Amino acid sequence: MGVYVGEAEGTAMEIVNTEQAAAWDGHEGDVWTEQADRYDRAGGRILDHFVAADLIRPADRVVDIGCGTGRVTRLVAGTAVDGSVLGIDLSSRMLELARKRTADDGLTNVTFVQGDAQVFPFEANDFDVAISSFGAMFFNDPVAAFANIARGVCPGGRLAVLAWRTLPENDWLMELRAALAVGRELPMPPPDAPTPFSLADPARVQDIFGRAGFGAVECTPIDEPMMLGTDLTDAMDYAQTMGIVEGLTDGLEPEARERAMANLRELFALHETADGVLLKSAAWLITARSLKEG
Repeated sequence: MGVYVGEAEGTAMEIVNTEQAAAWDGHEGDVWTEQADRYDRAGGRILDHFVAADLIRPADRVVDIGCGTGRVTRLVAGTAVDGSVLGIDLSSRMLELARKRTADDGLTNVTFVQGDAQVFPFEANDFDVAISSFGAMFFNDPVAAFANIARGVCPGGRLAVLAWRTLPENDWLMELRAALAVGRELPMPPPDAPTPFSLADPARVQDIFGRAGFGAVECTPIDEPMMLGTDLTDAMDYAQTMGIVEGLTDGLEPEARERAMANLRELFALHETADGVLLKSAAWLITARSLKEG
């Protein structure tokens, strides 16, 4: 556990997910902020399911966990017109952009705060709904994190989380890995580590959410293509900013890196359509209810 100083005000925050904080309030957060439109567009079809799932009511008080640059936060705020939305994230850069875009949209029912949702001092029963779109897979203690979120949700309140299904089900990642492997055998991520796939197993989700204080857990599959670029050139530009590409090419000899990027170009060319460069993705929409009694 540590104390982390962030945001312009220099506010001290309790942080337990220190590696995630270092990444998202550092290089990763900078890249996602600079490429916000591309990242929003890439998963836009998945996020449309989230918004269309009729999860939010006009008077709801909502907290958005791992809100990033606030795309979903703003969409939800447009539904919770008589309520309020709090967005929380580790990245000061992403929150800065989220605040700007929220102000540009004229939304007055949204607040953003930098913090670690695993230990953030949410007021008890302060929210009707807790949501997260691909921001809740990285907790080092997911039971503690969701229990803390549950404390902030009112009795009978709702939880809705978007998370990736298994790596083999996500062609966009499997094919990227294969293209960039250049003869290496790449290990699969541990199923219970704080990776993008930590909520991929429905049985594990049931266990985590149940121990944290949520019931009526349902995992609904979402299968939509990821848009990795408007065309081949755009996809290659986007790839230069992607963490997986950086991670799998870092340290390669120049010849191997050139071969990896050539493989990537061939992959994108194979999947280029009139609607952009599209590869299959697989996610869960996980919903649950607080087990607290009023």
